[in-house]
Amino acid sequence: MGQTISIASSGLQCIGAYVARPPGTPRGGLVIAQEIFGVNAHIRSVADRFAAHGYVAIAPAFFDRVERDVELGYDEAGFRRGRELIAEVGLSAAVEDVASAAEAIASAGPIGCVGYCWGGTVAFLAATRLGLPAVSYYGMRNVQYFDETPRAPLMFHFGERDASIPPEMIQRHRDELPGAEVHTYPAGHGFNRDVGADYEPASAALALQRTLAFFARHLAPA
Repeated sequence: MGQTISIASSGLQCIGAYVARPPGTPRGGLVIAQEIFGVNAHIRSVADRFAAHGYVAIAPAFFDRVERDVELGYDEAGFRRGRELIAEVGLSAAVEDVASAAEAIASAGPIGCVGYCWGGTVAFLAATRLGLPAVSYYGMRNVQYFDETPRAPLMFHFGERDASIPPEMIQRHRDELPGAEVHTYPAGHGFNRDVGADYEPASAALALQRTLAFFARHLAPA
């Protein structure tokens, strides 16, 4: 369904981005912020799914800043390399790439951002720094940036059995971001990822339903 394009990054560098387009007139555009595994088959399928729901979806390859065409597996080697790459790229650079990706699909209409794991925090920062309505799935680094004020609506999804995001951290989202929607599910960390042990289909389906309703409200054309 999709295609890979090049978009501008900082300096003179370009990075790749996977773009999936809906069959008819777009409802708007969504920037998909990847996990630590690159723009792999799963992230491309996420973009395809949002396109099937009417959005132009673009997934910028943040890791292209360091290494081209990274697609990691979900084994220990993949986790280890993914952690190395996010440390090299950094969240601020990833947010810059979200802005570039949003510009690349500006003709789709209003733009939002949805991100997963590391990308969940990228999505949170897209709301604070870029003013994009954003949905953050299990962003364990969000609380490090609670000194930043959201400039757009936010929704958060968390697994109640996520060892990396304890209940008190989820509660901080409710306490310190009272304008945001915070949802929890009887699931572990990567419950939306349908290629791993943490996948929880019912939770993923409900989170997607809520995410689509969120963007239907906040990306409605003016």
